[in-house]
Amino acid sequence: MPSKNTVRVNVADSYYHVYARGASQADIFRENSDKEYFLYLLSRHLSLKPVTNKQDYTYPHLRGALELLCYCLMDNHFHMLLYQKEQQALSAMMKSVMVAYSAYFNRKYRRSGPLFENRFKASVINKDPYLLHVSRYIHLNPRSWKLYPYSSLIHISKSSEPEWLQTEKILEQHASRQAYVAFVTDYEEHKQMLDELKHELADL
Repeated sequence: MPSKNTVRVNVADSYYHVYARGASQADIFRENSDKEYFLYLLSRHLSLKPVTNKQDYTYPHLRGALELLCYCLMDNHFHMLLYQKEQQALSAMMKSVMVAYSAYFNRKYRRSGPLFENRFKASVINKDPYLLHVSRYIHLNPRSWKLYPYSSLIHISKSSEPEWLQTEKILEQHASRQAYVAFVTDYEEHKQMLDELKHELADL
């Protein structure tokens, strides 16, 4: 079974379910533009080429050290499934993204104080059967999950992944993209598995 709640995230060649929610369960995304900015923050660490800002600062380039396999951004929390190839890559990205996003959010909405309930939580996925189901659990978070625009499933179903999203490790477990979407759709047979994952992983 995946380890519950926060675990060490400095282990190389490991899969992690990463998630965080707003302090007091408040929204961390108030507008679609907030979700788009959060995705931009991810992209500047995971794109093919390093990204440099106007002050000539190059953001940590983690392509090859860390892979984002899937994600879903909800109003008051987010989920991601990542593969960490090199130690500390996951922590480095999450620290950068959450600090930058909190500063953006507080500035935009003229607020102060912590945005997130905690640093972030990461559950290691240490068994192949659970890895297969975690991505489905993540993609089924929204009610209208088939067309939800801030989930990686929309990219998988349309073969439109941006360069910073690497879905190969998910799709290679299925005969085709269509087979994966069918797997997500056919969740009733595995409802017990999903309920167990929600209890063990999400706590949201």
